[in-house]
Amino acid sequence: MPQRVFFVTSEVYPFSKSGGLGDVMGALPEAMQKTGLPSAVVSPFYGRISTGNFRVRLAVSGLPVGYPWAPITADVYEAEYHGVPLYFIDRGEYFDRRYYYNNPVKGDYFDNAERFIFFCRAAVALMEHLGTPPSIVHAHDWQAALLPAYIHFLRPENPFWTNTGTVFTIHNVAFQGRFSSRLFTSCGLPPEAWNVDGVEFYGDFNLLKGGIVYADAVTTVSPSYAREILTERYGCGLDGTLRQRELHLYGILNGADYSVWNPEDDPYLPCRYSVKDLSGKQKCKEHLISELGLDPALKDRPLLGFIGRMRGQKGIDLVNAVIPDLMRMDVGVVALGEGKPEYEAEISELMEQYRGRVAAVIGYTEDLAHRMQAASDIFLMPSRYEPCGLTQMYALRYGTLPVATAAGGLRDTINPWPGEDATGFIFTKSETRELLETIRQAVAFWTDNPAGRQKMVRRGMRREFTWDRACREYMDIYRTIRLRL
Repeated sequence: MPQRVFFVTSEVYPFSKSGGLGDVMGALPEAMQKTGLPSAVVSPFYGRISTGNFRVRLAVSGLPVGYPWAPITADVYEAEYHGVPLYFIDRGEYFDRRYYYNNPVKGDYFDNAERFIFFCRAAVALMEHLGTPPSIVHAHDWQAALLPAYIHFLRPENPFWTNTGTVFTIHNVAFQGRFSSRLFTSCGLPPEAWNVDGVEFYGDFNLLKGGIVYADAVTTVSPSYAREILTERYGCGLDGTLRQRELHLYGILNGADYSVWNPEDDPYLPCRYSVKDLSGKQKCKEHLISELGLDPALKDRPLLGFIGRMRGQKGIDLVNAVIPDLMRMDVGVVALGEGKPEYEAEISELMEQYRGRVAAVIGYTEDLAHRMQAASDIFLMPSRYEPCGLTQMYALRYGTLPVATAAGGLRDTINPWPGEDATGFIFTKSETRELLETIRQAVAFWTDNPAGRQKMVRRGMRREFTWDRACREYMDIYRTIRLRL
C-alpha cells in the first residue's frame, strides 16, 4: 500500500471554494486518511481564505522556489482539517486577491500562468523540504497540472522522486490553462517537454495537457465523462491526447460529503428532517419563501431551484429563457450563483419582472445554498456538459427532485422517470424546448401524484454516493502505479 499521498489543488473546502473542486478536496483526503492511507493537501494561501475556526501557523519561512527569478521564495502555513494536514503556499502578490482566478468584470487575471507555475514549483520544493518522499502526488485540474510533468523529469536525476507515482484528475477539460509559449522558457521543464507529445498545443503552453501526458494515471470525475472526453464533441481539442492515454484513463465518480450535506443535522437549516419524517422540508420551504420575499402562496406550489455558476456550461441561459413559461405554470424559481454579467443581469431583470415569484441572489454563500437545497421541490441542472456534478447528489439527499441533462455524472447519478427506480427527470439535449417539456413533466408529477412524489423523494434520499467507494478505486490505481515504478 502507498505510504503517503499528497493532494495538490487550487481549492480546498472549508478554506477556499468556488465550486465542486473545493468540496471534493475537502472530503477526499479525509476519506482517504480514514482508509489508513496518510494524506496531506497543498493549496494556495489566498487573501480571502477562510481560517476562522482553524489554527493556522507558519510552518516554513522563505522556502526557495526560484520562479520566475532565482531568489524568489514562498512562506508555507499549516493547518489541520479532520486530522489531515494542509499546507498553504503563500506569496502575497500572487494569492492575496479578492477572487481566486479572475475578476468577474475584467476576466482572468493576466498573470494566472505565473501564479500557478509558482504554486506547482513551490509544492515540489515543499515536499522536498519535508524530507520524506511521497508515495503518490495526486494533482487536480490545470492549476496543479505541472506537478506530474515536474516529477516525470525529476525522477532520473533526483533520487528523492525515484519512487513517487503521480495521478492527475481532470475536473473539467474545458479549463486548460492555455498560455503564451514564452512562459514555457522559465517554467522549470526541460526543452524536450516542448513538443506535440508534451506541453505544446498549437503553439501555446497548455498546462492541463502536461498533466495528461506525464501523469502515471489520469482520472476524471465520473465514468460517463471519461468516455465523453475521448470524443471531439467533449474533448475540447485534447481528445486525441486523451485517446493516446486511454489505457491509463479512469472515470471515478465523486462522492458527496454527508457530514456537511445532510438535512438530518444541517446547522444551516431552520428545521431539520429525514427520510422517515419529511415534515421539516415544508417548513424549510416556507422559511426560504419568507427570507427571499416570495409570494406566500408558493408554499403550496412547486419551488424550482438553481445553484451554480451562471455560465453557459451550466445552462443558466436556458433557465432564464424558460422563466416566462414557468410563470404560467404557477411555480416559483430561486437561483444562487455568479458568473457572466449578462446572465446575472438577465435573471435580475426577471426577478424584477416577476417579483414575488422569482428570486435571484448573485454571489455564493454556503448557508444559503443549503437552505435552497432544502426548500426547493425541483432542482434544475440543464448543463451542456457536466463532468460529475455534486449539487444533484445534494439535491437527492435533501429530497429535491432533479431535472437534468443526460450528460456526464448526471447520467451516472440520476435514475430517470418514469422507471420504477426513478429519482429524477432527464432530458437528452441542452435545448430550451427539451428543458421546458421536462420541467412540465416534473411539475405535473409533483402536483398530480403526491404519493408517487413521496416515494421518489424518499428513493432519492436513500441513494448513497459515498467517498468509500471512490477511495477504493483510487487506492487500486495507486497500487498499480507503485507496482510499475
